Amino acid sequence: MVLARPNILSEADGDCVGIERIRGGSPVLFVCEHASSTLPERFGDLGLSREALSSHIAWDPGALAVARILSDALDATLIYQRFSRLIYDCNRPPSSPGAMPETSEIYAIPGNKDLTPEERLARTGALYVPFHDAVRGLIRDRRARGQDSIIVTMHSFTPVYHGRERAVELGILHDKDSRLADGMLKAAAEAPLFRTERNEPYGPEDGVTHTLILHGISNGLRNVMIEVRNDLIADDIGQGVMADYLKGLLQQSLDAQ
Repeated sequence: MVLARPNILSEADGDCVGIERIRGGSPVLFVCEHASSTLPERFGDLGLSREALSSHIAWDPGALAVARILSDALDATLIYQRFSRLIYDCNRPPSSPGAMPETSEIYAIPGNKDLTPEERLARTGALYVPFHDAVRGLIRDRRARGQDSIIVTMHSFTPVYHGRERAVELGILHDKDSRLADGMLKAAAEAPLFRTERNEPYGPEDGVTHTLILHGISNGLRNVMIEVRNDLIADDIGQGVMADYLKGLLQQSLDAQ
């Protein structure tokens, strides 16, 4: 997809894509689509309160922190979106209503109400297109130098959603390709530190596997989506414990394949 890059981001905003350890030696490529709660300056607060903008509707709290620890531990490249999913959710295709949601859980999002086709196209061109072009570019460059790519997307979820508590602590998600997920779930069953479930609290039917399909399945690459309950990674200690556990699951799964 080729679109003009409209004036969505200011010079002060900078690039929408963050990349760390670009020459990491691991085959794992970490992707964090919901890394940030930051809004581009031209959008103000989208009509939302400070509480809403710091909540899970704007980003996946703790996900980037855990991904960074794993990136460092495994010498793996990490790519992430620098702006809030409220402006554009990069784990959704442009045709999805969830790409630029008018509501998220209990919150109405005034700044996303009644967007015109031109406004939706502008956000897509400024945020979605460059982000996924950058992921494609990383995969292409790695392939050119003989380096495999294994797509691992990192997310977190809220313990209570629409008033219902979630017992699951760690979700291992997949679409049609379950190779990596199967190995991680087997490893988790052997060391059950957290309550771990397959395709929970979301699954392919919820439209959450877009990035896996786009970059993993379409390229024949092993892939998995990790969902961590965000109360478990609310501080440095929790993030370190979870990253260490996930590192073990990933390594055991990769070693077995």
